Amino acid sequence: MTEIAFSEYIKKLDSRMEKYIPPKPWTPADEALYGPENIFEIPPKEADEMRFKAIKYAFNHHYNNNSFYKNFCKENGISPEDIKSIEDLPKIPLIPDKFFKDYPSGEDFAAWLSGLVTGEMPDISINKKNPSYDDVIGAFNKAGMEIAYSSGTSGRYTFIPRNKKTFYASEYALAKTVISMVYPFWQYEMDGYLMMPNPHKTNVYAGKVCSMYFDAIENVEVAIDRDIPADLIKEAMGSGIKSSMIKFAVKRGNKKMVNRMIKWLREKEKENKKISMIGLPFILHFVMNKLEEEGETFDFGENGAVATGGGWKIYENERMPVEKFRKRVNDILGIPGEQCLDVYGMVEGNGWMVHCPEGHYLHV
Repeated sequence: MTEIAFSEYIKKLDSRMEKYIPPKPWTPADEALYGPENIFEIPPKEADEMRFKAIKYAFNHHYNNNSFYKNFCKENGISPEDIKSIEDLPKIPLIPDKFFKDYPSGEDFAAWLSGLVTGEMPDISINKKNPSYDDVIGAFNKAGMEIAYSSGTSGRYTFIPRNKKTFYASEYALAKTVISMVYPFWQYEMDGYLMMPNPHKTNVYAGKVCSMYFDAIENVEVAIDRDIPADLIKEAMGSGIKSSMIKFAVKRGNKKMVNRMIKWLREKEKENKKISMIGLPFILHFVMNKLEEEGETFDFGENGAVATGGGWKIYENERMPVEKFRKRVNDILGIPGEQCLDVYGMVEGNGWMVHCPEGHYLHV
């Protein structure tokens, strides 16, 4: 693999991710994300200083521009004036995750979402009398917001509203985190497979946040290229006859998806193309199961990389340790374990954690 200086590597990434980077002057939060060349090699003292300024800025911003959060902080007896050093950061009131799962439906859901928005609310137009969650989210997103939700593994979704700038920050953070960790593997001129729903056809955060993949990689295929409404996901995650029917349909669809991906792998190996695969681990797991059954292997070597994230969902019983998954990827696809990383994030935050090539820890 031809080495490229890390500074040049990140410059190339930033040129591809230009729309995600806000114009200067930057806020302290912007400085912490977009400023550092290598986010994993900032001296501890400098990192603490940046972290404090960024979090203090964010706290001030939400306190002064979100009446709901301001009242929540007052109930907890904390204001921005109380945050004077990095040791004070744990004092900042955090809204319990259960709050974001306790929401009404229909037009009341729209009002509930509006109450969470920091800053000026755009004009929202909802034409249906009894709108679904997706109807409401679609109206917000059409007005310039970015509403996304969790996959609902707990039985309830977590809905989080963001403005476009904040959502872009999350996408950029994901790209920079993973691409920095696989240095010097990334280049724009490669083929990618997104093992997720099409980001433009879902509001599930794990899929939606991956739209940046289309800007970071020249050619991208998508595993699940159809609309996935919230109600369908909820039913699939549940139990009962309807859930069983959905799971059966999903299983049939998975077979076609697996066959398409195997066909893609064969084509890319024949073309000697550099590839990356990003997304749900169980999709690649099923692909490898099929290859194993048929006694077929690949040898992508350093021409391949994998980044998994999003969890195992309804296939939790198939979950395996990261070390074992890496070994399977190496044995079946020929991709070195150092280029098979697992990423962790959540809809409630904009931060990402990724395994290092050694696989010892998740790094923030």
